[in-house]
Amino acid sequence: MDTTQGQSGAGQDRLSLLVRQIRFEATGINSYELVDPTGRQLPAFTAGAHIDVHLPDGLIRQYSLCNAPSERHRYVIAVLRDENGRGGSKALHAGLRVQDMASVSHPRNNFGLVAHARKVILLAGGIGVTPLKAMAHALEEAGVPFAMHYCARNDGCIAFRDMLQAPWQHGTAQFHLDQGNPAEGLDIAALLRDQEDGTHLFYCGPSGFMRACADASAHWEPRTVHCEHFKAPDASAARADGADKPRAAGSFLLKIASTGAMVEVAPAQSIVDALEAAGIRVATSCQSGLCGTCKIRYLEGEADHQDFILDDDEHAHWLTACVSRASSPTLLLDL
Repeated sequence: MDTTQGQSGAGQDRLSLLVRQIRFEATGINSYELVDPTGRQLPAFTAGAHIDVHLPDGLIRQYSLCNAPSERHRYVIAVLRDENGRGGSKALHAGLRVQDMASVSHPRNNFGLVAHARKVILLAGGIGVTPLKAMAHALEEAGVPFAMHYCARNDGCIAFRDMLQAPWQHGTAQFHLDQGNPAEGLDIAALLRDQEDGTHLFYCGPSGFMRACADASAHWEPRTVHCEHFKAPDASAARADGADKPRAAGSFLLKIASTGAMVEVAPAQSIVDALEAAGIRVATSCQSGLCGTCKIRYLEGEADHQDFILDDDEHAHWLTACVSRASSPTLLLDL
């Protein structure tokens, strides 16, 4: 998961970790093993979690942890160098070296496994394998049956091949190579045509892959389908994901519950920017409703949610201040 430039709040707690090892994993993909320089255990994480990596020039990128959550001595991320991206992956590939110190956040998870799944299907497109690899480790340790399907262009694009090919006691991993033509790869619609009782689907990958997975699983029980985007979908992708969300226009007011202060949000202004102009700093990172750093509880009013991570239950009480707006004249914020 590699998202856009952001900033973090002044008080955000960070970890300073040693880059112990960098490995070439596949074409354009390096993995980075991060450890505590004194050998202490790292904060626990759950499968599907990510960390913010703070890069030079104020860049912040989110990368999924791909090692087993039971490994408390290290974090492992895998980064695809994106020549057409915003520069974060290129800066990391070019600038981070073994024995360097990396500044990272504590792990956060917006893409967690569910405890009651009887079986899990993991669908990975390219570098989208990273959170799903951690899930495979967790499911294996929990004894939950799973099937991973890893879609890639060719053999050279498969990261962690040897590890994924090793025998699993409770799951399987299959590779599907399309040589650059999705029609020659995995038939996702056929794979997901029938949903077995108790089966949950988790998928992650590039935009075209995400649309294909969303279309193929549209008939599944909604609460059994889970996904994570690399970046905010474009309009066509949002519609394919069932998230065609017209943005509320016009200005609205924020009321701060602790002080009663009123803050106006202009039509072209985000809640984050309006609060900052009023002297209230909100930690942000992705600026696109993907990471949850800027999540704020609201107590009254109707929020116009524009994020891609919160579910319906969370939307009843929480909003992402970087992209959400208001459908009501006023929102009462728990600040």
